[in-house]
Amino acid sequence: MSEKQPQNPPAPVPEPAAGAAALPGRLTAAAVLTALEGLALAGLGVYMLYVGIAGRPDSPRQAELVGLTLLALAALPLAAARGLRLGRRWSRGPALTTQLMALPVALTLYTTGGAMIAAAAALAAAVVAVVVLLVNPTATRALGIGPREEAR
Repeated sequence: MSEKQPQNPPAPVPEPAAGAAALPGRLTAAAVLTALEGLALAGLGVYMLYVGIAGRPDSPRQAELVGLTLLALAALPLAAARGLRLGRRWSRGPALTTQLMALPVALTLYTTGGAMIAAAAALAAAVVAVVVLLVNPTATRALGIGPREEAR
């Protein structure tokens, strides 16, 4: 005699985030630019680690530490970009914080001169674009941010 084993009900399928399919293009553009900034930081971090390990820097330990720091810092814009792309409300703060941290970097690149002026201009343009895209009422509504109507 064999007993029938109870069947487990199928696991519920997670629903997509509210409005995830209908995110405005402004939010998607902000997510892409923020992700590019994060990828640039990660790439620089990997390069610094490589220089510290395989190259001949003045201070290998310092190059490795800077590389690890840049990799850790890259996590913020990458997480924010993912959150923006998924329409998560929390992601706007880290994305804007990343932009505020990038402004002094752009200024430093500009004062370096030479070819760094072009990098400074590109970074400054990305910062301004992301800030404008994220404070736009269309993006704030899509993220569920803004003034709340009081119940009467």
